[in-house]
Amino acid sequence: MTRAYLCGFAFLACFLPPTSPAQTVGAPAGQPSLSPAELQQASVAKMMQSVALQEVSVRKQAPGPPPKFFLLPPPAATPGLVPYSATVAPFADCDPLPSAQIDAVVERAATAQSVDPDLLRSVIRQESAFRPCSVSVKGAVGLMQLMPATINQFSVSDPFDPMKNVDAGAKLLKQLLNKYSGDLARALAAYNAGTVPVDSAGAVPDIPETLNYVKKILSDLPAKKN
Repeated sequence: MTRAYLCGFAFLACFLPPTSPAQTVGAPAGQPSLSPAELQQASVAKMMQSVALQEVSVRKQAPGPPPKFFLLPPPAATPGLVPYSATVAPFADCDPLPSAQIDAVVERAATAQSVDPDLLRSVIRQESAFRPCSVSVKGAVGLMQLMPATINQFSVSDPFDPMKNVDAGAKLLKQLLNKYSGDLARALAAYNAGTVPVDSAGAVPDIPETLNYVKKILSDLPAKKN
């Protein structure tokens, strides 16, 4: 195993809570059921298999060296911020925010960043189903599922705070819309998969998760937005 892949595994491991020594994944029948941490580890293993398949697909589309987005190093820490790994909760154990609260958060962020509020609302629905405590196995956090690099980039002191989370997500969407000259499909694809695969394909990349993500958000927008 190369040093790069070991670094990749270490980066993923930093978001996993400690496992219980008394239980193991795939324990025989009759032994204690899997703990939440072990279930999360199993999900990460499946995710890594999926990433490997995506890498093969991208290589076929763009011959050359493997894209670097599969092995990103951990982002540099921002002074004054709570260590990111300390804020991560294992599951979305909370109710969706009420519509009135979502509307207030969305309108404020949309106005501040000059982003369509319907777009923000649709992204939040797809990313977290309006649950502010959502955490994915990839380490994305909060209503707009901010990744660690985005949290550091915009100095988000509390990614579980709805206003701070949505404001940073709106800033990122605005950056991507500017980068792709208002092309909403490519901006959404980059929000989901990162800019590297979008730039390599010159369009929405042929990644099933990303294609489905873009399709769902665009279909969720009012007709005048499509």
